[in-house]
Amino acid sequence: MGTDQIQQLYDAWHRVQGIDLELASPWYRLASKYLEPQRDIEGRTVLEIGCGRGEFACWLSSFSPPPQMLVAADISGVAVEKGQQVAKELGISNICWKKADIQALPFPADWFDTVISCETIEHVPNPRLAIGELARVLKPGGKLILTTPNYFGPFGLYRVYLRCTGRRYTEAGQPINKFVMLPLTRRWVSQGRLRVLAMDSVGIHVFIPGRPPIALRLPESLRGLWRWFGLQSCVIAEKPVSSCQ
Repeated sequence: MGTDQIQQLYDAWHRVQGIDLELASPWYRLASKYLEPQRDIEGRTVLEIGCGRGEFACWLSSFSPPPQMLVAADISGVAVEKGQQVAKELGISNICWKKADIQALPFPADWFDTVISCETIEHVPNPRLAIGELARVLKPGGKLILTTPNYFGPFGLYRVYLRCTGRRYTEAGQPINKFVMLPLTRRWVSQGRLRVLAMDSVGIHVFIPGRPPIALRLPESLRGLWRWFGLQSCVIAEKPVSSCQ
């Protein structure tokens, strides 16, 4: 599937999607949890790639002092236009909006202090290539915050069940839905010559035929174990300052 076709598919998808200015989605909560304003935002060069309709970028722009440069980019021109309109309505003017493919970013190497990608690499043909691009444009000492679904758990079994019964699983009807898992995402990040600082996940569910998924509340004392299995995952990594580190 070529870039133009992917863009067209996601233009059509974004046309019918709403705006989430409350940032209620679990991936936004995970990403914001691991942002350190003084280190990652204030006076920094920041990229949010896969910005969608711009809600998180608008939130990032509100820090005081603000980023030195904040770029919000997405492969969908429709998504970028929606983001620009939201920013205009909110009176936000310090975001640079770009149409860009996460698999071939139009930025120089070592350009951004902070790179944020929420729920994007699972929606491209080559997630590993996308992570390599995120690592490339990140400055030495810079931070990557990457969120993805995690099918290393009950939802992965559910996807397998649907496949076996001849049905297709999609994430809110998205055109591309790669089967990504937290252990694999973590390995891809490490292979991109980034140092993994932390990983996290939320959302453990049980499936009962004929009923909606049931969310489990698990003890924090076991988080080191169950964080591998939450549906929404986050990997936080840093680009080493030199290759000898």
